[in-house]
Order: sequence, then C-alpha cells, then structure tokens
Amino acid sequence: MIDLSSRVVLITGGSNGIGEACVRLFAAANAKVAFTFNTDAASANMLVKELSPKTKIKAYQIDLMNLVDIENLVYVVISEFGKIDILVNNAGIWKFGKADEMKLENWEETIKINLTATFLFTKFSIPSMKQNHFGRIINITSTAGQRGEPFHSHYAASKGGVISFTKSLAVELGEFNITVNSVAPGWVETGMSEEVFSDKEYKEKVRQEIPLKRIATPEDVAGPVLFLASNLARHINGEILNVNGGSVLCG
Repeated sequence: MIDLSSRVVLITGGSNGIGEACVRLFAAANAKVAFTFNTDAASANMLVKELSPKTKIKAYQIDLMNLVDIENLVYVVISEFGKIDILVNNAGIWKFGKADEMKLENWEETIKINLTATFLFTKFSIPSMKQNHFGRIINITSTAGQRGEPFHSHYAASKGGVISFTKSLAVELGEFNITVNSVAPGWVETGMSEEVFSDKEYKEKVRQEIPLKRIATPEDVAGPVLFLASNLARHINGEILNVNGGSVLCG
C-alpha cells in the first residue's frame, strides 16, 4: 500500500538497530535511501550490497560530533540524490550517568549527538523540502524525553529537547507542506540495550511490565516511522507517537 518510489529519504544511524530496520522498510517501499553510519562500515556496506538491486541506496560515514561535516554531508546527499523528501533523525547514544558524578564532556557528547545533530540535519534539509513544497521529518525520541529517566538525565534532556523541537517545527513548517513528527520507543531489542539485557532476570522483569508481554523489535519502531512518512499520515503533524506496548501511557 505504501509506495515511496518518487521519494528520497535520509536516515541517520542506519547501519544497525532501528535505523537498519528503517532502511530496509523504506527500500521495500521503493524509496531511494541515503543513510549514515559512524564506525560499522562492514554492516553498512553489506546493507548497501543487499538492497542496491532493489533501489538506489548509499551509505555515508560521519562522526556526529563533527558538526561541520553534517552540513557537508547533507549537501552531498542532495547533490547525489537530487533532493531530500524525508528525513529520519535516528542516530543517538544512551549512556549511564549519575547527575552528581557526570563529567561535562559526557553531558555535552549526548546533547551534541542526540539534539544538536538532529537540529543540524534538519536545518540543512529544510531548504530542499521547501523548494519542492513537500517534506516529512520524523525524529526518534524516547519515553525518557517525556517522563525523565534516572541515571540517564543527559539522555532524557536531549530527547525532551528533540520533542520540543519537533512540536515547534510542526507549526513553523506546516505551511510548506512539511510535517514534523516523532516516534518515541520504550524498550527495544537493539545493540543499545544489549548490555543491560545481558541480565536475564532484569530483561524478564522488563518484559513482564509491558502490557503486551513482549519487548519491541526494531521493526516495531520502523513501521510507524514509515507510516508517518507516507500519505496515510499527511494530516498528522507535531505528534509524539509512543511505541512501548502500553508500558508508559504518555504523549
């Protein structure tokens, strides 16, 4: 039902986890796909090789702490793909940190990667969307950005910032036929949660606390992202779509 054959999507952090699931779904929907990765070149190259017979796809390596490179990368994508119709701001980090022990550089790393990079990818993608009077921006946030998260205050603050950024841009860009929404996952089976889920008892506790009695897969998050990028969601704007199996009822 969803056919994005005329669309170009840029997905940040697309070599694994939720980002990889998004890359796969958008390729299956016939979109042309550009995605970024940080260090896992092998996974990125394998993904490109696997999906390139189906659609135009290219991977770009970038360090999200290098803010100048973000602007250059967006311009390269527009040059090579002709435009950016859909932006999925997915790349991010989640690290433990007690507020009274956290070093400033740890705080700034999380804010730069999760919030500032999202701002910059969006800032430099907007002109292409305005020019074509079409755009879909989907930001991956978190339940933590809505209710907070102890020992991850820097993460919660960054995602809360992205949520407010999402709502602000939804109003600012609506007249240009650009919608801005967020998908906010709860627990997801990805590399980011692998360490904490190595404690099997804790993982089972998490599962039992979810009303659906299952922990989300990356595909469970990528599906709503694809929906928000499609014409099925053309009148949804400024929404925070929670994907957590009912474990956190907020939004």
